[in-house]
Amino acid sequence: MLTRRGFAGFASCALCAITGFVATDASTQGAPPAATPGVSRKILFQTDGPTPGYVTIIVEAEIEAGVMIARHTHPGIESAYVLEGGLELAIEGQPTRTLKVGDAFQVPPGTPHAGGKNGDKKTRITSTYVVEKGKPLASPA
Repeated sequence: MLTRRGFAGFASCALCAITGFVATDASTQGAPPAATPGVSRKILFQTDGPTPGYVTIIVEAEIEAGVMIARHTHPGIESAYVLEGGLELAIEGQPTRTLKVGDAFQVPPGTPHAGGKNGDKKTRITSTYVVEKGKPLASPA
C-alpha cells in the first residue's frame, strides 16, 4: 500500500507552464485556470486519485515566443512532454537543460524551477500533475 509519505517520496514535477493555476474544486468543475500573459492552458482531463486526498490533472499549455515562466514549486508530481517548440529548464541544484520536441522531464517535488522559451516559435507541452487536493498547483519560489 502506498502511503502519502511514500507517494510524496517518489513524486516529482516538471516545468510548469501554468504558474498560477490552482487545483481546486472550481478547476474540477472545468473552470479555466488563472491567466498568465503569453501562456494559454487547457485542462484535458481531471480525476480524483491515485490515492485519497490527491487529484490528477492533465493540461496542455502553449507558451508564446520569449515568455519566461517564473521560478516556482509544486506540492506533488508534475511530469511534462514537449509537443512543439522548445525551452530551457532551470531546476535548482541541476544544470539548465535545453529541451526540444520529444523530450520529457521531471523535477523533484518542492524544488524551485523556472523555464523560458528558447527561440522564436511557440512551445506546446502537455503536463500531468498529481497534487494534494485543494492545494495550489504552483507557488512562487
